[in-house]
Amino acid sequence: MSSLTPVFSDRVRLLNDAPLRPDRQFVLYRIRVNRRAESNHALAYAVDLANELRLPVLCYDQLVDQHPYANDRFHRFLWEGVAETKKRLEKLGIGFVFHRERRFRDYAPHAAAIVTDDWPLAMRQPCRTDVACYAVDSSCIVPMNRMEKREFGAYTIRPKIHRMLAEYLVPVAPIRVRRRYSEPPQPLPDFDVSACRIDHTVAPSIDFRGGRLEAERRLKHFLTKNLRRYAREKNEPSAHATSDLSPYLHFGYISSLEVALAARDYARRHKLIADEFLEELIVRRELAFNFARFTDRMDTLDALPDWARKTLRKHARDRRDPVYTREEFVGANTHDPLWNATQKEMLARGKIHGYYRMYWGKKIIEWSAAHDEALATMIHIHDRYALDGRDPNTYANILWCFGLHDRPFAERPIFGQVRYMGLEGMRRKTDVDAYVREIDTMGGITP
Repeated sequence: MSSLTPVFSDRVRLLNDAPLRPDRQFVLYRIRVNRRAESNHALAYAVDLANELRLPVLCYDQLVDQHPYANDRFHRFLWEGVAETKKRLEKLGIGFVFHRERRFRDYAPHAAAIVTDDWPLAMRQPCRTDVACYAVDSSCIVPMNRMEKREFGAYTIRPKIHRMLAEYLVPVAPIRVRRRYSEPPQPLPDFDVSACRIDHTVAPSIDFRGGRLEAERRLKHFLTKNLRRYAREKNEPSAHATSDLSPYLHFGYISSLEVALAARDYARRHKLIADEFLEELIVRRELAFNFARFTDRMDTLDALPDWARKTLRKHARDRRDPVYTREEFVGANTHDPLWNATQKEMLARGKIHGYYRMYWGKKIIEWSAAHDEALATMIHIHDRYALDGRDPNTYANILWCFGLHDRPFAERPIFGQVRYMGLEGMRRKTDVDAYVREIDTMGGITP
């Protein structure tokens, strides 16, 4: 590890035992999730390492058709941010290449070192290269490495995070390269989503556009319009009081660190309280990353705590009525107008409001033939349609519906001691009719 980078010591993992090779051409930053020049510890570490070796930095990103859930929605959202990322990196003196197919092996042999994002869903295999490979955590504010084990819930991780938060809730230092990347900028490839060999039945979101500029715009809107009412109205979907930043956090267009700093500073200047928003952004989100780091598989009920697995096994044979197929769930074809509206929102926007997503998941459990079938349906829908899917936060939220990071409740059919949510409770707590009317105006939504 570089001797000039002590600030990164808690964020960096060496993925192999290969050496640095300073006689090569550049330090290579392989972008996995963090598609931004700002507030990016992994990019900053690559630059520090390159400065020590007196080399430039080259960033590599790709868009691959062969992903099992590749579709127009995800391709478009990723592609919409590429040009701005390239522009900002090159302004800093950092090279950027982007490919529509896997070309990483063309660049790795020329790298003095490889730096990549420490993303718990993608770091299960060792880095098989002949050069030192580092994974750097730029997804969490308090680094994942600071947690020694899987936490039981927010109540156990919260005090640990709060004890360390002041140490890490600080801006990433500005990036300054000593040696600029001097090769001529490579033009971006032509992009025609209709020519990609992907699933064309999932259309781009009607509401979310990808890219750093859009992430910045949404953050500004949240701070100026919604932060002051977040605590009061965050669980009222028709109020639109949330940040809607989860797709941008997932694709790495913005960091939780810069969002937290912006919310904290704006709240101080305007005498607001941002505690509830920061609880969701930091404690709850980093609880999910802790779960992903210490869990081999997140697509199985085996990942649940013992009490939840035991109670679900006890009620595995309970009678369900009605029972819907996956196709009926995907098509929003149930008897429940609120549930149908949540699924239609997923189909059209690529995201469900967090509070109603809990209800969405609970009803899939209630109306599926088996608990494991319900889990598979939830994961399939998020993997295929959700712009914030395929994410530690998403998998943890799905498994929360089955008892993860929760506590036992009074026993009832199908759920056992797992928390239940019903339509009448939603009507008491939220304006269900306003939400359903809003979703119905979208129209023309098909799976």
